[in-house]
Parts: sequence; structure tokens; C-alpha cells
Amino acid sequence: MPSQNRSLQVRIRVYYEDTDCGGIIYHTNYIKYCERDRSERFFNAKITPHQSTSGFVVRTLQADFIGSAALGDMLEVHSQVTKLKNVSVFLHQEIYKTLDHASQQPCRLKIFQMEVKLGHINFTTQSPCPIPMQFLEILRKS
Repeated sequence: MPSQNRSLQVRIRVYYEDTDCGGIIYHTNYIKYCERDRSERFFNAKITPHQSTSGFVVRTLQADFIGSAALGDMLEVHSQVTKLKNVSVFLHQEIYKTLDHASQQPCRLKIFQMEVKLGHINFTTQSPCPIPMQFLEILRKS
């Protein structure tokens, strides 16, 4: 489970483009929202989450779809680094519904969680390479 790192939180409203014909979020969007949250760590530090020759790729992930969200709901994504290595980073990510749009009631329901391992690779060789020090510093702070 999460280590000593504090959690970063990103808020997302569910838009029509995020949903199916029944107004429920497509399952793949939960993973996309987690990616946005991971990227925000770097954008908040005024850098992009990749370099011209290297960047992060998903190596493995385990997703648990606990509940659902619908058009207009407000979500909050939490990410926490659980392990940081020379060429990889492990994160625990959760998505909470914080506002039920239909009832206009605030809530705090965990609807998704995921464990993800990211590898840092050289884009040319497609092989693992060390995570740059600047990236390590950002990941350690968040």
C-alpha cells in the first residue's frame, strides 16, 4: 500500500465525451484520468513528463472497478508513489466520486483503484534507462 509520499489530487468533471449512451463513464477513461494525474506532477513542476529521448511507459497495471460515475459528476484522483527504483516507479492510484451530479449532493465514494508500474525507457532503443534525477526529485516530493 502507499508509502511515505503524500498524495497528489486532481479534480475532473465527467463530460458527455467521457460517457456511453447511458451516461456512465467508459471503463478506459478511469485509466486515462490516472494518467492525467501522474502527468500533473510534472506539469506542476513546470516540466513535461518525458525528455526528447526517453520517457515513461506502462509496464503493468492492475485495475479494480469498484463503482461508477456519470455525466456531470465530480471526481478526484489520488496518486501515491509506493516504490521508486532506478528505471521504474510503482504507484497506487484511486478515484473518488466527490459530487453526485444527479442529486447535487457531495459524497466521497471510492469508485476505482489501480496499481501501476511504469518503466523509464530510451525511445530509440526501446530499452530501460535510468530515470533522470529531476524526475526522481519530483516523484519523491509528490
